Amino acid sequence: MNNDALSKALAAATEAADDSKQLEVVKAVLIAQAISRAADQPQHPCQHQPRQGRSTSEWLGIGGAVCVGGLGIAIGFIAIAICGISVAILALILRSLWRDYLNNR
Repeated sequence: MNNDALSKALAAATEAADDSKQLEVVKAVLIAQAISRAADQPQHPCQHQPRQGRSTSEWLGIGGAVCVGGLGIAIGFIAIAICGISVAILALILRSLWRDYLNNR
């Protein structure tokens, strides 16, 4: 009985080894076919043109626009500050007038 089990196990191992070898052969054939298909396809050159860098005049234009924009923003903030100071002075004057009005009553 032990000898029969051993011979069955040996036969199964031999069959598995044969199957493994067959799988390796099939795998190698599939890889070779994929490589040959890839080699048969013609290589198409790229259709688009690479983007050119910006010219000096473009960079000068961008720099000028940034400078003008920065000056505009700075003038806007100065205008807001002047409005704030004007409102504060107006509030002080009105408060002073209101106190004088209440004291003269």
